[in-house]
Amino acid sequence: MNKNPAESTMELTKLSPPQIIFGTEVEEKNSSEQFLLSMYDSVQASIFVVDVLEDGDFQYVALNPTHERWIGIRSDDLRGKKPEDILSPIDACRVRQHYADCVLFGKTISYEQCLQFQGVTTWWSTTLTPLRDANSRIYRLIGTSSNITPVKQAQEAVGLQFEREQLLEAIAGRIHQSVELETILHQTTIELRQFLNCDRVLVYRFQPDGSGVIVAASVAASVAASDSLLGKNIIDPCFSSNPEHYGQGCIQVVEDIYAADLHPYHIDFLASLQIRANVVVPIFQEQDMWGLLIAHHCQESRQWQQAETGLLKQLATQIGIAVQQAELRQQLQDLKVEIELQKQKYKNQLQQVRNFEALVRRMTEQIRDRLDEAQVLQTVTQELTELLNLERCQIELYSPCQTLVTIAYEYSINNLPQCQELTRQITDRLEVYQPLLQKQPLQFLEVAPGWQPKLLVMSQMACPIFDTQGILGNLWLARPSQEAFDEFEIELVQQVANECAIAIRQAQLYQQTQTQVKELENCDRLKNQFLRNLSQELRTPITSISLAVQTLESVLTPAEILEIEIVPQLLQILHNECARESKLINDLLKLTYLEAEPEPPTLIAIDLQSWLQPIVESFRDLTNCQRQHLKLSIDRALPPLETDITDMERIITELLNHVCKYTPAGESVTVSAYLRGDAVELNISNSGLELTSNELSRIFEPFYHLSKHDPWKHSGTGLELALVQKMVRHLGGSIYVESGAGQTTFTIKFPL
Repeated sequence: MNKNPAESTMELTKLSPPQIIFGTEVEEKNSSEQFLLSMYDSVQASIFVVDVLEDGDFQYVALNPTHERWIGIRSDDLRGKKPEDILSPIDACRVRQHYADCVLFGKTISYEQCLQFQGVTTWWSTTLTPLRDANSRIYRLIGTSSNITPVKQAQEAVGLQFEREQLLEAIAGRIHQSVELETILHQTTIELRQFLNCDRVLVYRFQPDGSGVIVAASVAASVAASDSLLGKNIIDPCFSSNPEHYGQGCIQVVEDIYAADLHPYHIDFLASLQIRANVVVPIFQEQDMWGLLIAHHCQESRQWQQAETGLLKQLATQIGIAVQQAELRQQLQDLKVEIELQKQKYKNQLQQVRNFEALVRRMTEQIRDRLDEAQVLQTVTQELTELLNLERCQIELYSPCQTLVTIAYEYSINNLPQCQELTRQITDRLEVYQPLLQKQPLQFLEVAPGWQPKLLVMSQMACPIFDTQGILGNLWLARPSQEAFDEFEIELVQQVANECAIAIRQAQLYQQTQTQVKELENCDRLKNQFLRNLSQELRTPITSISLAVQTLESVLTPAEILEIEIVPQLLQILHNECARESKLINDLLKLTYLEAEPEPPTLIAIDLQSWLQPIVESFRDLTNCQRQHLKLSIDRALPPLETDITDMERIITELLNHVCKYTPAGESVTVSAYLRGDAVELNISNSGLELTSNELSRIFEPFYHLSKHDPWKHSGTGLELALVQKMVRHLGGSIYVESGAGQTTFTIKFPL
């Protein structure tokens, strides 16, 4: 439609008189025809007249001026023509159907239809009224039409806007739902092609080399052969020659490639893809151009509407958002994968740490429980090989001068050559041993020695074994791959190397200690042998001296000799010293016997209540003479004690002698026996005496005297307390002494 009756002011050619349309004599027409005749020229509606021929065909008679202005066809040019003469075949078929319906129903009908006049599409609201002759036959149709094109265009615009919003909402919904980018692009091309009613919609993604690939396509059935474009790498000569055009956000709109100002090469390129008209819109991912959104019209040229290009721009923006979201989602997925890998790595490292801790704990236990380094270090090589998936693990030790190194322990798999006991010169591989001697770990790649069907490259690592006293050796690890040992593994292996240093150093110290122990045992054996020999040698002359004194005493029996005052004194001195020396010799022999490997004591159950009292009472005269108070306290609930009676009596006697010897006049000597838990406890104490810590620490030493504390100037052998301690231990008991608050107490415990 190219004319509007409200805007037209031109003079129209006068049509044939209305009488020609409605009849020869107006006066003869009925009232309806009179009404129609009066309306023909006066109304602003479009009126047309169609004759119904005898054969049922239709031909146009006339148009009123209004209709003539609307369709741009003169009434004279229309008269006598059939619908096919002025309309397209499709439109003519539709018009005939409406005319036939009016004749068939024999009454007025109304309808809406879309027709093209002179290439212009218009919408009409039409009412057809049939006219009958005297025989009631319908011989003519009067049509009244209103041009409703603006209304239809407005409705269509509203519908297009609704569809457009639905399309934008759909892609936004898919983006919001995090649908895969491939699905978003595929659905967008389908829906956009349907909305534009075009032949092809593509999404073209740029490659780093300047080319591009079709990543999504929707193609009409009429050009289905072009579906092979999907996935193809295509270089657009237009983009190659002018990439800044798209990079600045500009779009390309071509209504006809042959009418546009395009380069011949570009025209040939587009024609090869069956493209007649197209719209190309750039797709941006943030500031970078990601690709193109392209719409093609293949069969004929096309006038692209501004609303259509605007929709393409909006969709390109949405696709850019989808691309950015997909990129972020991929980054998030990659980050999740990386986090999962790191998590698995940390989990593996944690498990490895636990395994290493278990290994170090086992090594520590072995070092604590075993003094043999061979078993500890051999176990280390095996467990490290299994723990780190090694090919081989070795421990080599330096010579004292650190010029040689010997592989002392080794564990390997896959039948690798055995190197145990192999000795190397440090100077032969100085570049390897120089950093190791500086206590620095070392790792490198090395080709496995020996013939192999396939070249085997191994990752080697060495950790020095050292402590504060110096370097001892190296821990070597070989892995059957080119994967280097990481810092985490190096640190853990170094911990194991430190434990190896402890094991080696402890074994060396143990060896030195064993040597010293053997030397001390030999010295002790020689000392005991010397004491036994000395005691035996001294016993003979002392016995002889004692016999000589007795003989001399019998010879000097005459009264005149005994009356000499000094003679009895000399004889008494000889008797006392002979007894003292004899006791000393016997104590030495007893002490030597107890320090060696004595036979088990002969145990007899005794009742301390009845057995201890006579022994203590035997010291009553001595304590009275020295003005000391002797006390005895025995727990009545004491069970029988199994002990050696002879040794037990000697222990009590020697302790009472010692306590009475160092107790001043007026002080007390107390003997008590109690049941303490599962042991019998004997306490022998005296008041008036307090010893220093040095005296307490030395009181059981042989020949140690507390001479300054002896108020009675008693003499002794000096072996009494040392002998008491040995006898108590021989009987399975323990003895200790405490001193404080003016009192000293000896405590003996015998387990029941």
